[in-house]
Amino acid sequence: MPILPPILNLVNSRRLNEIDRFRMHPEETQMRVFRSLVAKAADTQWGRKYNYRSVSSVKDYQARVPVQSYEEIIPYIERLRNGEKDLLWPGEIEWFAKSSGTTSTKSKFIPVTEDSLTGCHYRGAKDVLAVYLHNNPDTRIYTGKGLILGGSHKINNFSNNSLYGDLSAILMENAPRWVSFVRTPAKKIALLEDFEEKLKQITRITASQNVTNISGVPSWYLVLIKQILEYTGKSNLCEVWPHLEVFFHGGISFAPYREQFKSFIRSADMKYMETYNASEGLFGFQDDPKSNDMLLMLDLGVFYEFIPVDQVGSLNPEALTIEEIKEGVSYAMIISTNGGLWRYMIGDTIIFTGTKPHKFRISGRTKHFINAFGEEVIIDNAEKALDAACRGTGALVAEYTAGPVYIGIESKGSHEWLIEFEKTPDDLNKFVSILDDTLKSVNSDYEAKRFKDLNLVKPVVRPVPRGTFYKWLREKNKLGGQNKVPRLSNNREYIEELYRIVEVWST
Repeated sequence: MPILPPILNLVNSRRLNEIDRFRMHPEETQMRVFRSLVAKAADTQWGRKYNYRSVSSVKDYQARVPVQSYEEIIPYIERLRNGEKDLLWPGEIEWFAKSSGTTSTKSKFIPVTEDSLTGCHYRGAKDVLAVYLHNNPDTRIYTGKGLILGGSHKINNFSNNSLYGDLSAILMENAPRWVSFVRTPAKKIALLEDFEEKLKQITRITASQNVTNISGVPSWYLVLIKQILEYTGKSNLCEVWPHLEVFFHGGISFAPYREQFKSFIRSADMKYMETYNASEGLFGFQDDPKSNDMLLMLDLGVFYEFIPVDQVGSLNPEALTIEEIKEGVSYAMIISTNGGLWRYMIGDTIIFTGTKPHKFRISGRTKHFINAFGEEVIIDNAEKALDAACRGTGALVAEYTAGPVYIGIESKGSHEWLIEFEKTPDDLNKFVSILDDTLKSVNSDYEAKRFKDLNLVKPVVRPVPRGTFYKWLREKNKLGGQNKVPRLSNNREYIEELYRIVEVWST
């Protein structure tokens, strides 16, 4: 088996050269993708509506096609799910990824075409492995199994013509047969709808297997890891899987969970590689082990535009292409894809940390922020503040959410944080002070509103019992997969729902 990585590196060398080319030539790469997408969709109903055959430039395309939200394409999605062809992309679309819809409680059904499945999701996954092998020539991940913790949805027939499921379920269902030899658990267990039963079976089966790599969402993996350690009576996952070497993670920020993983996987050689694989496509991954930034993948059938976050929702927002972006600015991402999405606002926001190559980090969601008093706190701010507060007090955060406390007749506004601690801070007051001071240091609007407590007073942090967020997600039938806890909200909906969970629990 040691001879396998060099062979794979040789096979991957051509693709690695292609990745190097788009690193240095992003504008040319994106223009090729743009022209290819528009040409292929020219005879679809959407392409005829906007006369794609006469589109002469990106500016022309932007002038014709408005930015789309999911709500605006629902009529097309419903027709596609009933079997209509050639609407957004050539041919019939069989698969739809059921997204957890983090901007609302309703699910979204994202079309997954054959082109997006093979040319974006699978090709991107191969790129992740190619880069990992290149960076780690002594890897032994192929001497054992890869554990994939996917969603809790099974593949369900929606109509006679289409099926839907969690993205991970779709990827498993369509994977080549050889994948089953290097993956665990078996597909029938991986696709179990009952997430808690799936965890039990995965624990029982994999505790005695040689697992060398794991892939999935950090928060759900912590649930599995704790269950495996309890089942085996071990305190270090390396005692269960001695050859475990890498966690390919995505879906949510890894920052709040990093220290917990280090406490459960006590190995200096353990590696962590972030990926950005959404229902709409694979957009990037961490290509440099010395940096947490991700490389934007420019040739996987996705054409990118970027709207400055402060212009989102305005009448005529400025949509920038890859050559026009600036480092350090938070942008809402707009995509046109080989999955038939056109100028679609995905809902995520990113900040570029470099160009040529274009490196970025996810900064939040267009609808997940706190701006009740003009403070404009985004998830990136919150993660940095929590990290500083944890480091300063020895705390570990399992889950959290935050929202506003509105101004009352005799009270000022503030922020309220509900935090489920894995390890409580040495001093909660100190934790709050560091949280507050760090938010001031990373967000000038927050600092201005906090000045002398004129608008905002110090935030309130309320610890909640362990398992609170898990129980909340279970009540919403949102266990597993890409479901996640909304980190910030501009209202108190989530906070009040969680309070009800705690009250019921305590009675």
